[in-house]
Amino acid sequence: MPLPKLTKLELQIMEALWTRGACSVRQIQESFPARKRPAYTTIQTTVYRLEVKMALRRTGKIATALIFEAAVSREAAQRRLIDELLGLFGGRSRPIMAHLVESGSLTLEEVREAEQALLKIAGEEKAK
Repeated sequence: MPLPKLTKLELQIMEALWTRGACSVRQIQESFPARKRPAYTTIQTTVYRLEVKMALRRTGKIATALIFEAAVSREAAQRRLIDELLGLFGGRSRPIMAHLVESGSLTLEEVREAEQALLKIAGEEKAK
């Protein structure tokens, strides 16, 4: 099954689950900063939508509180977002890389890590 597309709020809820592990709706809500904390019912509705999307699953119940855990890894969700971003640029990564370099978001160490990853992929392709 393909990875579901996640909204900003859904990603924030998933981040709480990736960071804290299994949580109740109340625990997820309390993971948000107090000043920007969505209402309990907003979190509850979004959690149920994430369950339908199969991005999270129920793992149990404590008293009346349902407990949820992430069914999708952080890495898989990040890959989906990056693929969507690349799609906006027609699959070309150069404009994205240029922006990261110009904005100072991409460090020399990260460029070296990317270079090593590319060399490894090239070596694997030669071995085929």
